Amino acid sequence: MIPLRDTIPSRRAPIVNHLLIAANIGVFLYEMSLGSRMERFLFTHGLVPRAISPRTVLTSMFLHGSWFHVLANMLYLWIFGDNVEDRLGHLRYTLFYLLCGTAAAIAQTLTNPYSTVPMVGASGAIAGVTGAYLLFFPRARIVTLVPVLFFVQVVEVPAVFFLLFWFAMQLAAGLEALGVRESLGGVAFWAHVGGFVAGVVLGPLFARRRRLVG
Repeated sequence: MIPLRDTIPSRRAPIVNHLLIAANIGVFLYEMSLGSRMERFLFTHGLVPRAISPRTVLTSMFLHGSWFHVLANMLYLWIFGDNVEDRLGHLRYTLFYLLCGTAAAIAQTLTNPYSTVPMVGASGAIAGVTGAYLLFFPRARIVTLVPVLFFVQVVEVPAVFFLLFWFAMQLAAGLEALGVRESLGGVAFWAHVGGFVAGVVLGPLFARRRRLVG
């Protein structure tokens, strides 16, 4: 299933979300300009579990390994991030995003602490955003491309189903990857699981209180 958009319009301009998307794409364009030096750049600034540090926890959130990687992540951030920022506010959303990314990095490191392969990507932090979205907008619907045999249909899928199905897939893949020296297919499934859980836990703590009228 490929999400296209949701049915909940944001009330305010998602300034931080736009800046995060721009930063991720800008950093990736810089990576591409490095040519043969890109791999060394990723090893230097990506998160290597065996040598984890606060610096690489942060920098790894803004690195990506391919166009598909960065565009897929930014699609999810574009769809779900604006509404979560709307609920949290700009500054709280910034801190929330970084904390979810940190939780994702720790979760992945704990499941494979001796890995020497750098983990890169914003997907852990974005997983946190989707976890908060699930709590804040359970009745939303996600306009989704769904393949049916040889055809593709556009349908509205309840956000609860879409996001819980996505989380279940990450958890199942993560359990399968336990005991494997490196993540299956290079995907940090436990970063996704850890980020999502962090979003569910932190979302309500960071949410702005609604003013009572009357």
